[in-house]
Amino acid sequence: MSARHIFIDETKRRGYLMVASIHAATDVLPMRTVVRNLLLPKQRYLHMKDERDGRRRTIAEAFVEAQVRAVVYRAGAPHRTDLQRRAACLRAIVEDNSSAADVRLILHQDDTLLSFDNQRLIEYTREFDCRHTLHYGHRRADAELLLGIPDTIAWCCAKGGEWQRLVQPVLIRVRDI
Repeated sequence: MSARHIFIDETKRRGYLMVASIHAATDVLPMRTVVRNLLLPKQRYLHMKDERDGRRRTIAEAFVEAQVRAVVYRAGAPHRTDLQRRAACLRAIVEDNSSAADVRLILHQDDTLLSFDNQRLIEYTREFDCRHTLHYGHRRADAELLLGIPDTIAWCCAKGGEWQRLVQPVLIRVRDI
């Protein structure tokens, strides 16, 4: 199998969800075109909180039509803080992808969490013995268009109801941590 690119974003609305959209390396460029075609004039990236409901539906439907695949990691009560929840989700993502031959994680960049994430990811890639096959980095949404995909899925899942049903076809699974 070709390299796997995983784009990661989170939401803290209604609990803590981290979404990982999973793409074969050969699908990355075509998916960027899908996202680019969804942008409005002068819009640099997709962010669901900035969109109106009609656009939200159009965006979510486009990702379903493009057959995006994603995993939702849901960290609940056993984790007392958002940092503990984040760490648990990151650990689960590394664990789930530790046996793959070539993985690239791209996390939505939050400057306040860079050091925290990097330390956890160093620990987890050592724990699951995938330091040489799983690589990671942080990017801003305007520098990596595909971060709009997990943002959209996370927003829809956190919103619940019809929005969650709308993106259900893209979900490989929901993993409770």
